Amino acid sequence: MSGSSSTRGVVAAATLVAALTLLPVLIALPAALAEGPARAAEYLFRPRIGNLLANTGLLVAVTVPAAVVLGAAAAWLVERTALPGAAWWRTLLLAPLAVPSFVSAYAWVTVAPGLTGFAGSALVTTLAYYPFVFLPVAAQLRALDPADEDAARSLGLSPAAAVMRTVLPRLRPSLSGGALLVALHLLAEYGVLEMMRFPTFTTAIMQQYAVGFSDTSGSLLASVLVGLCLLALLLELIARGRRRVARLGSGTQSPPVPHALGAWTAPAMLLLAALVAGALVVPVASVGRWLAASEGWAGLLDTGLLDATLGTVGLATLGAVAATAAALPGAWLLNRHHSGLTVALERVTFVASSLPGIVVGLGLVTLAVTWAGPLYQTVTLTVLAYAILFVPRAMVSLRSGLAAAPPELSEAARSLGTGGTGTLVRVVLPLMAPSVMTGLVLVALAVSTELTATLLLAPTGTETLALAFWREASQLDYAAAAPYAAVMIALSVPLTLLLRRQILEEK
Repeated sequence: MSGSSSTRGVVAAATLVAALTLLPVLIALPAALAEGPARAAEYLFRPRIGNLLANTGLLVAVTVPAAVVLGAAAAWLVERTALPGAAWWRTLLLAPLAVPSFVSAYAWVTVAPGLTGFAGSALVTTLAYYPFVFLPVAAQLRALDPADEDAARSLGLSPAAAVMRTVLPRLRPSLSGGALLVALHLLAEYGVLEMMRFPTFTTAIMQQYAVGFSDTSGSLLASVLVGLCLLALLLELIARGRRRVARLGSGTQSPPVPHALGAWTAPAMLLLAALVAGALVVPVASVGRWLAASEGWAGLLDTGLLDATLGTVGLATLGAVAATAAALPGAWLLNRHHSGLTVALERVTFVASSLPGIVVGLGLVTLAVTWAGPLYQTVTLTVLAYAILFVPRAMVSLRSGLAAAPPELSEAARSLGTGGTGTLVRVVLPLMAPSVMTGLVLVALAVSTELTATLLLAPTGTETLALAFWREASQLDYAAAAPYAAVMIALSVPLTLLLRRQILEEK
């Protein structure tokens, strides 16, 4: 950007986005103290709250490292080793993004009814969320210049030591960003945990709101989730560091020499096969089985299914554009004008994403009814909720794209007389286009499977595939739910293939 006025404009835009994302929190926290601090303390120090905290903490402590290890290992095998059929593995490892997490839970529950509680929850969430780590790590591995690794090996370091010294430190932004997305999704996850009958803060909040709609108890539980989110954000900020990962220019990069796996080829392929089987084959096969058993193929032509499909596509498109546009100012400031203010603005946008969609939805309903009546029951309010919930998905992607777009190129454009807007359009956006597309797709995938906020905020008569699926599955009518699950997967497939294409383009 050029000049202080342009920077002030970006700061103003990022501040507005941060303020909007804080709205549900600013509404929930005062409601939590409505009956006084003493009542709040008495409620929060009950043994039940301790059990919920232990369950939530245990799930995060197990699933996040598991997803990071599996995602990073899979990305390394695909991008930096002589793995047979790497291109096919890349597609298969991304394909679980096309399967909503609650559809995976539905599949595992029907295949193994005894797999519930913590074990089932950890298994399903790990299999559903590891692509959030695999995707940015694989993209960054393709973008990194292997020259430093080659130099380290020429100085006598072993291949493993060279990777640890030169490659792993530069993967910190993608590893920490992916881990943060997994953690925040776990804090807000409802569908999987409800199906697996594993109580956490999110399921408890849903129960409170089901009984009392927007009562003090539910707001108190939401306030604890905000605290857990702040802790996750702090840990990610420490883990990410400030190491530069960009290189100046792309013409001097040499392709990396794939590492030979040797005797490890078979174990590596078995690991990836097991990962794909659990995350993709089981859900797809289960949906297909129920679809065939219920003669569900005829249901694919049902008018209600068509309406739900069109509603899902429309809301996903609007939500993706809104969230990605909202994330751009904060991502730009964090990369180009790193300071305490820019870090604070970025961190704020992540807070609401730790809340269940129902908390964000109720906050916006209260806001609309109290101060902005014309917004109630409108698509605008629904899309605003999606932007608040899913800005982090776009933020992580845009941040990686800007990190790979060196500021020196922007400075060179400005020195040649190009203004701030021209530099953005002609230099920066083309370089980060793959990351922008990745952010759009990630948000669209999230919106297409969102449940609770959509239920509260969508205009009367609006139907989505996720809502229809959940309505049938919650009544244990798995056959009736299968057509909706099948269409959700079918719609997500082209988006997932587009993500694969973006990985290939990030060089």
